[in-house]
Amino acid sequence: MADSHEARLAGRTALITGGASGIGRQAVELFAGEGAAVVVADLDEAGGAETVAAVRAAGGRAAFIATDVSRAADVEAAVAFAEHSFDGLHVLFNNAGIFPADDASPVETPESTWDRVMEVNLKSVFLGCKYGIPALERAGGGSIINTASFVAVMGAATSQIAYTASKGGVLAMTREIAVEYARRGIRANALCPGPVNTPLLEELLADPAARARRMVHVPMGRLAEAHEIARAALFLASDDSAYVNGTTFMVDGAISAAYVTPE
Repeated sequence: MADSHEARLAGRTALITGGASGIGRQAVELFAGEGAAVVVADLDEAGGAETVAAVRAAGGRAAFIATDVSRAADVEAAVAFAEHSFDGLHVLFNNAGIFPADDASPVETPESTWDRVMEVNLKSVFLGCKYGIPALERAGGGSIINTASFVAVMGAATSQIAYTASKGGVLAMTREIAVEYARRGIRANALCPGPVNTPLLEELLADPAARARRMVHVPMGRLAEAHEIARAALFLASDDSAYVNGTTFMVDGAISAAYVTPE
């Protein structure tokens, strides 16, 4: 664990949704290593328990609460759990999200898939802020990090319409929150990763043609790793970003900047 005088999140409590795996798990371990007490909110109880155990084995503080982020009662309970388990709430990382395989073009995507993606990817961020902002105010202020995506700012012919629309909503909502609460000690930023090396994306890119179709547009020639996105979240959570508010924080390896990529 980091020494107390070096720890960027010492004395703070962070709530991370989707913290049982992927970017969320990397962020849990990283935040705890920087001195935070971390609450892992996820439906995956086994993964959540493993994440908490790893943090505790390293000398950090963490706790798990089973949470369906699309349900108001669950999100409200997770915020209360964070406040009561540790000392208030100072960082809210609304990270949970889904990307169903049948999320495709507008004419192909089932209405039920659209609804579920909006519940998990967009409504959950609203609920996190609805119940998290009063807790942040009770703690004297804090940082909100909402996971959007690079697809919130650019289009693709390989359509994933519900996911893209949900992340665009996250981006717009984050800007509004940032402005409304700027003088009340709360910052809000949208973290916009490019494609990340996760089991879900690896499954999608298992077909060589599908991989080539996408990778040609990635200037760095590789996917992001989950720990690289988690480090960006740490920056937004800490005082290193004290004057960063309302941003579209791109961590996409220059995809959104590209017209022609290197050969």
